[in-house]
Amino acid sequence: MTTVYRHPVAVRLRDIDFMNHVNNAVYATYLEQARAGLFRDGLGLELDAIDTVLATLEIQYRRPITAADSVVVHLAVEPLGTSSIPMAYEIHAGDELAASARTVQVVIDAETGESRPIPAEWREGLAAYTGALGEDDDRSPC
Repeated sequence: MTTVYRHPVAVRLRDIDFMNHVNNAVYATYLEQARAGLFRDGLGLELDAIDTVLATLEIQYRRPITAADSVVVHLAVEPLGTSSIPMAYEIHAGDELAASARTVQVVIDAETGESRPIPAEWREGLAAYTGALGEDDDRSPC
């Protein structure tokens, strides 16, 4: 079974826009924070130690997030490509789904900028989180 990685997010005052909810662009930051947490907790790596680029970002907004909401990002790794790491997300505000999203990271050679295969140790570490949201076995660290 899949372990869905859960990453709690603190809604900051700077996240709130003039409409009194989290600005739509901040949702991408919440996804990045969850990705950073997964690499740190799942692989023992900080984002500055990995050479990836964001190739795809899709967000479907469901409902606004307010400063009073308790926010948790759920993340599952989709089947890996040769150099691509697709991830599916759900951003929950309290008990409600606020947004769903998908990203694709591509592993690159830092010197050439060309894509390169995902390192074997990354594949091994990400395997525990590979699957689909909703197939959770609830072993996530958060």
